[in-house]
Amino acid sequence: MTRNAPQTSGRRLEDRIAWAVRNADGVVAIGVALVIGVLDVLDENFDNNIVSGATLLVLAALVYGSLTERRRRVADIRGATEGTSRAIEDLAMVRTLSGPEVAVAHEKARRNTARWVFKGGTGTYLRAVTLPECVEEAKRQRRSLSMKIDILNPADDRVCAAYARFRRTFGHRGEGGALPEWTAERTSKESYATVLAAAWYRQRLDTLEIDVHLSSVAPTLRFDLSDTCLIITQDDPRRVSLYVERGRPLYDYYVTELHQSREQAVKLDLREATPLSDEPTVDEAGRLLDRLGLPLPTSFTDRDVGDIIDRALKAEDPYRR
Repeated sequence: MTRNAPQTSGRRLEDRIAWAVRNADGVVAIGVALVIGVLDVLDENFDNNIVSGATLLVLAALVYGSLTERRRRVADIRGATEGTSRAIEDLAMVRTLSGPEVAVAHEKARRNTARWVFKGGTGTYLRAVTLPECVEEAKRQRRSLSMKIDILNPADDRVCAAYARFRRTFGHRGEGGALPEWTAERTSKESYATVLAAAWYRQRLDTLEIDVHLSSVAPTLRFDLSDTCLIITQDDPRRVSLYVERGRPLYDYYVTELHQSREQAVKLDLREATPLSDEPTVDEAGRLLDRLGLPLPTSFTDRDVGDIIDRALKAEDPYRR
């Protein structure tokens, strides 16, 4: 008990000194007022000018303290405002896109990007626009390009049927009210075409690093991720799409999410692909897919294979109006 008493007294003294420093303006004002007041009472001949001056000094100290407190409050308000602004920015990390804004966002995302990650159904827009334009831009700038593509496994009849059923059920009606004809066979052909296109472009750009992953889960959304942003779209162009800038937490979340999705899919080794000519033949396409461990169904005719080649290298933008 005796040993702790000096320590307790020391802490109290330190606390009092700290309080006096924080409130120095008030302490000075009170001290001056007390001194002048006592002298004025005890000494009848005390100069009134001194009293008046001391009064002004006290008032000045009080005004200074008031201004100091006001500055503190302004700083606190500014800090709270900045925190609120950051919170609002985090809430607004996702921007909506509609109509032609989607195509503009994709175009900007392709500029100067060295990375593109895609996850979706069969990659029709990827083959028609994204892949050729990213490759052309990489050639123009003489730089490397990394692309990771995650699409449906064309050899998985179950997932192809499920995806076709989804597209028939929720697909938008085109002109005349007719639904696009989505079947399991068409789904399979579209995915085969994306594999073929990836191999074809890889053989024409040495700096292109491209991986294809085949999933057995039918997606309902499409993800396109570049160095600058993430764009999330649906098969119906009339529906709202989402845009997330790089640097936002959601962008980083999806980088991890898309990586995990690829880890659970089957990866094709395109280094094993056999050569394809500028105008691939049916035999070349068949040999390439066999070499990749993804043989075409025996029911496919040469005409079916020719259709896959056309879809791979002559795909039309499905959203062009």
